[in-house]
Amino acid sequence: MSLINVSNLTFSYEGSYDNIFENVSFQIDTDWKLGFIGRNGRGKTTFLNLLLGKYAYSGNISSTVKFEYFPYDVEDKSLYTIEVMKSICTECMDWEIFREISLLDVQEDVLYRPFNTLSNGEQTKVLLASLFLTTSCFLLIDEPTNHLDLDARNVVQNYLKRKKGFILVSHDRSLLDQCVDHILSINKTNIEIQKGNFTSWWENKALQDNFELAENKKLLKEIGRLSYAAKRSSNWSNKVEKSKYGTTNSGSKLDKGYVGHKAAKAMKRAKNIESRHQEAVSQKSELLHNIEQYDDLKISPLEFHKECLIEANDLSLSYGDKEVCSNLNFRINIGDRVAIIGKNGSGKSSILKLINGDDIKFTGNFILASGLKISYISQDTSYLKGNLSEFAYNNKIDETLFKTILRKLDFNREQFDKNVEDFSAGQKKKVLIAKSLCESAHLYIWDEPLNYIDIFSRIQIEKMILEYCPTLLFVEHDDAFCNNICTKNINLCL
Repeated sequence: MSLINVSNLTFSYEGSYDNIFENVSFQIDTDWKLGFIGRNGRGKTTFLNLLLGKYAYSGNISSTVKFEYFPYDVEDKSLYTIEVMKSICTECMDWEIFREISLLDVQEDVLYRPFNTLSNGEQTKVLLASLFLTTSCFLLIDEPTNHLDLDARNVVQNYLKRKKGFILVSHDRSLLDQCVDHILSINKTNIEIQKGNFTSWWENKALQDNFELAENKKLLKEIGRLSYAAKRSSNWSNKVEKSKYGTTNSGSKLDKGYVGHKAAKAMKRAKNIESRHQEAVSQKSELLHNIEQYDDLKISPLEFHKECLIEANDLSLSYGDKEVCSNLNFRINIGDRVAIIGKNGSGKSSILKLINGDDIKFTGNFILASGLKISYISQDTSYLKGNLSEFAYNNKIDETLFKTILRKLDFNREQFDKNVEDFSAGQKKKVLIAKSLCESAHLYIWDEPLNYIDIFSRIQIEKMILEYCPTLLFVEHDDAFCNNICTKNINLCL
């Protein structure tokens, strides 16, 4: 066991007016299994890069361990997989490689295939095994389960349960609950560490937020009362003080000593009230800094004149000569929220593309209701370019509404001046989600919409779906999200 000490860490990107971190201090035990959470753009990946020494910063980060980062960038993907692994874990033996990949349900023959012939899931598992075969390192794991199907996620989850000594950046609530024993959270004003998993952290945060909101309400009331009392007391004190220079009703002179004593006493009371007022203001200023304010989202589903929107019987899809799925039978009605479930490569995205009007080869019966208006979110964000105003114009959506939704999804105003290609992966996904929420449609088709999206926004989106009940067809590997909103599924594994 050793410690990683972070003290007075301050960092901002060159040309930025705002600090990402400011005077941050905390301590990490290298035996911990840390889940690293925070809203998109708060600096999770930036912090990992600071640990890796990639940026200059003020303050101090000290540790006796080396850091190793996942995912790896494989430069030559034509190499055999075992060569790729040995280039990462240079001191590991073959038997260690065989043992580690078996824990991730990867077959040994994969090692003797070119790395670029592996599926995305196989590549992720192989690189994750390589990571844990590195020696004497504290591991920095950045969103390992994005694009993995549910089966692969469960394998990775069970694998990480066995391990320790890592920081895991993830927005998958189920994964965090199963794999970590501490939560490292980037809040609005600080970084904090708490023992436990995501659920215990979330419950504690709710308790703290509710306490602060109640305390803030009480202090606001107290500040108002004290402000009124201070003003009244001060006015009375000034009135008494001025009366020293007057006369009584009978024409005799006032006892200036007595009146002065009363005025001094009133002044002392006024100062005491002011002191209590300042104390209450100071206490209030310590509250609410880390409460995540997120306004409710809205969506505008259109009504349709028919109950059934889509019907498929004995549907099979193929690319070229390769059949990707076959003998599908399903029906999507108004109000359904349908999850398509299946392994990577089983045809999930192909079904969505077919319904969205792409040129997908199929056989069988496929009926799409005439006049159906669809809003579509693709997996891919690589094509996003230009600024947000141009994006809104090109996609024929209301720019004001679009930016209002992005603000609700935790975009700051400075973000509006940047080009989309400079956004984080999660922020790019939010751009696509905001676009879809601007569109009134009969059917919303979302292909892995939550990849890289922070937990707070996921919960925000869930709440919106449950409130407005759009007809939704989606592919998503977040267990919690699917369980919370899905009304039925199309299972490609059967």
